[in-house]
Amino acid sequence: MKKTPNDSDKRSPEGKRPDWATGLRQLYDSVVEEPLPDSFADLLSKFDSED
Repeated sequence: MKKTPNDSDKRSPEGKRPDWATGLRQLYDSVVEEPLPDSFADLLSKFDSED
């Protein structure tokens, strides 16, 4: 089976992620942790009930 690259393969030779990668990860994590807006949750529930 062919090996696919993962995060550890993309690190610098010193084993440290570049600064931009750390900043990007922090931005992603902050977006993922944001609560779902009520209007969007309502819309999703409407789609679910239209079976």
